[in-house]
Order: sequence, then C-alpha cells, then structure tokens
Amino acid sequence: MGRRERKKAATRQAIADAALHLFLERGYDAVGIREIADAADVSTTTLFKHFPVKEALVFDEEAEQETRLLAAVRERPRGQSIPAALREHALTTRLASADVDARFTAFTNLVADTPALRDYAQKMWLRHTTALAQAIAEESGLAADDPACTALAHFALEAPRAAYGHDNPRQAIVRAFDLLEHGWSALAQTEA
Repeated sequence: MGRRERKKAATRQAIADAALHLFLERGYDAVGIREIADAADVSTTTLFKHFPVKEALVFDEEAEQETRLLAAVRERPRGQSIPAALREHALTTRLASADVDARFTAFTNLVADTPALRDYAQKMWLRHTTALAQAIAEESGLAADDPACTALAHFALEAPRAAYGHDNPRQAIVRAFDLLEHGWSALAQTEA
C-alpha cells in the first residue's frame, strides 16, 4: 500500500474510531456529524467521502465481514454442513457473549438498542446474499443460479435478526439455524 492509500486508511480509521467512541459514550442519536468530524480533526466533506451516511460510521469493516463470511463456508471443517458453519459464524461474529471484550459487547448493544443501526446492519448483511449464494453453490456442487442456494444464503444472513429482543439470543440463533439445517418437517416432528 502506497503512502496516499495509507493516509486515506488512517483518516478513515480515525473517523470511525471517533464516531464509535462518541456513540458509545453518549448514544447514537445524541451525536452529530459535525461533532464526529471535529473529534477526528477532519471536515464534514472529508467524513462523507469516507462514509456516505451516519450509520456507515459504525460499520467500517464491511469488506472484511464478507471475506470472513465466505471463509466460514469455504474453510469449514471436513464433514461440517454449510448451515452449521454459518451458524457458528453468526454466533461468533454477530452475537456478543460474556467471554468477549467489553468494547465488543458495548458495540453490539449499541446496534441492538438503536433501530436505525439495527436496520442498517441487517441491510448491510443482506448485501452479501449473492456472494454467499455463489460460495454455497460452489461448495455444494450446485448450479450458480440454484434458488436453494440463494434461499439458504438469504435466510442464514437473516437468521440472527431472531436474536433481537429475545431473552436468550444464543438460543434464538441456534433455533433459527436448526430450521435451516433440518428443515421445517424435522423441526415440527420434534415438537409433536
């Protein structure tokens, strides 16, 4: 990476860090764009060159997230199903647990407690549907346009939404992925 790219990346990171610090300190809705720009020592024009909307300030690792999502499918342990690999990915990347650092827990709570961020996060994840469906098709030996691959990708990305507001978010995600793994018929038979 050249000097110019490093400087742009450093500016972007400074903006994202300043925004997250202010959001965690005072709440998303209580912080204005001008305050974030001032805290990062940039103009609002520079801020918007890096982040087109306020919500994007919270989610500055979208490309890396897609890379990790696709790796969960492509690099899963031998014998592990695709839904099981996606469940593990959801549990480790989209759900805070007691054993993670306090900053990550604060971040996930900020997103979960802020409707605008929750909606943006879900739309962000759903933008990965096509890439995930392609990886599922490749790993399954199915046609790239197989609707089952697209459906699995979409539902796997949507499943963690079941955790919002649930008393036991981990259990909600596991239950949603059980449906993807075994299908409705198998799930309904266990209930009968």
